[in-house]
Amino acid sequence: MHEEIMFLDFIVPPSLGVPHYVSYAVLAALILIGISILLRGAMALVPKGLQNFIEIIVLAMLNLAEETIGGHWGRKFFPLIATVFMYILVCNFMGLIPGFTSPTSNINMTASMAVPVFFATHFYGLKVHGPGYITHFLGPIRSLPALPLMVLMFIIEVISHAARPLTLSVRLFGNMIAKHKLLLVLGGLVPYFIPSLVLGLGVLVSVVQAFVFALLTTLYLAGAVEEAH
Repeated sequence: MHEEIMFLDFIVPPSLGVPHYVSYAVLAALILIGISILLRGAMALVPKGLQNFIEIIVLAMLNLAEETIGGHWGRKFFPLIATVFMYILVCNFMGLIPGFTSPTSNINMTASMAVPVFFATHFYGLKVHGPGYITHFLGPIRSLPALPLMVLMFIIEVISHAARPLTLSVRLFGNMIAKHKLLLVLGGLVPYFIPSLVLGLGVLVSVVQAFVFALLTTLYLAGAVEEAH
């Protein structure tokens, strides 16, 4: 069985041993950097075209961050949240282009996005609350008679937090690989009409999954910096 030839194989030959998900992840980053440089040099007071499209995305992510986390911390975390959304979105869309592949259809790629989110969450939790951050893991009742319940809540919360990188990684990876396989199967069975419908569904799935990842990132950061009750 021959491996499918990809567009970047002509630039990064398979003999170099660079996996497709790595080369296309780098390409996604270069695309975003290129768009940023292009727009920075052609900013207009009245946005139109690509600038208008990017501003819509940026404002949507800014509103999400401010409304979920709060004004000060929302603006502080906004660059991370917006970058996560746009980067995953570009990676997802790549899987819809013939000769390209979606880096997010590889578990290593999705894990590389989820693990930094996990560490950022607890880094800022400790930075804001110090040792008192542990109260986020003890449940709502904190008294000596409730000590067994506090210990149980602490174990449950630690397991829940430790599972976050896994759930973030597997959710995005699973949806992207399922979309890719579905397109391949239907493309072979009905080569015209049905794949077009699935392609439209693939666009929707790509947007939704990027938003879900960004939303969960926002919620995790909000929970880390908020005061425990």
